[in-house]
Amino acid sequence: MSATHTAGASAARAANSKSLELLARAGFVGYGLVHLLFAWLALQIAFGRPADDGDQSGALRTLAAQPLGTFLVAAIGVGLLAMAIWQAFEAAIGHQEYRGRERLFERLTSAGRTLVYFYFAWTAYQVVQQANSSSADKQQALTEQLMGSSGGRLLVGLAGLGLAALGVGLIWYGVVKRFERHLRTGEMDHRVRTVARRLGVAGYAAKGVAYGIAGLLLLTAAINYDPDQSRGLDGALHTLREQSYGGILLTLVALGIGAFGVFCFVQARYRKV
Repeated sequence: MSATHTAGASAARAANSKSLELLARAGFVGYGLVHLLFAWLALQIAFGRPADDGDQSGALRTLAAQPLGTFLVAAIGVGLLAMAIWQAFEAAIGHQEYRGRERLFERLTSAGRTLVYFYFAWTAYQVVQQANSSSADKQQALTEQLMGSSGGRLLVGLAGLGLAALGVGLIWYGVVKRFERHLRTGEMDHRVRTVARRLGVAGYAAKGVAYGIAGLLLLTAAINYDPDQSRGLDGALHTLREQSYGGILLTLVALGIGAFGVFCFVQARYRKV
């Protein structure tokens, strides 16, 4: 038996771990809770009320400030780490029900999710360690640092294009209901499937709008040499709020993000893990 085959078999056994599955499903619950808090912060911005950063890190800090909040953030971090490990296995050896380019697309998507879940797990760890600096401030400082280096503006601009493309991709992912292929829809009755579909469409579309605006702001920051415009999702929500009918539009985005949070609870039960 070759070393490659042995390593693959060991990875497959780890990927099929029941403990990892349970932790990943718990991670979806935590991820949903984070998005519900994120939606609440977005609503505060929509109504012109002071709020923490309008992004997932602000949501985690808001939760940490509540009774038993630090424990809950730590638990969410563990769940997100499990989700990252699960998606790393999916990127390496998973999606075997697909073939060719379709499998490659799914594996690359899982690789992207791995980075996202690791990032949020790390953010949860920092919140638990009381590293309270704003993620929006960090992004602004990083952008400013990059712009001061050779070729930095180009990198910032490319990052903005990538983030905007991610936003478009999330909207497409939701509108075509591609998320349904990852759900155990055969276990759902008609009502549950209908609700799950509507939550998924609204949730992915809203997240896509937010990320798309954040990407355009990052691109604009590179073009105008203005790091103040590169504050991630928080900056995107505030920018949307400043537009005509911005309060109404931002409220709709917040409701969509809240729908994604509820959709995460559906995934905790019906996601193929």
